[in-house]
Amino acid sequence: MASTRLRLRVVPGAAKPGVVGRYGDAWKVRVGAAPERGAANAAVVDLVARTLGVHPRAVRLVSGRGSRDKIVEVEGLPPDETEARLASAERKDA
Repeated sequence: MASTRLRLRVVPGAAKPGVVGRYGDAWKVRVGAAPERGAANAAVVDLVARTLGVHPRAVRLVSGRGSRDKIVEVEGLPPDETEARLASAERKDA
């Protein structure tokens, strides 16, 4: 089964959650949850899953639990499809 690792730059506590766009070699995303007791991490997993159309269990936080820079692994989607879906979400959120 295909899997993809994504680099993310997370902005917690945002008024409007969503995919912002590229941030260097990462994707910049905003989540409404504050970075307290793992709430922002859970929100990131949920946002990525909803954006990519996969079950939240298919998204796993690999690194960056206490940082704005995170790496998540997405099971079930190849890298090119993942990039296409994120780019589409970026256009919708703009």
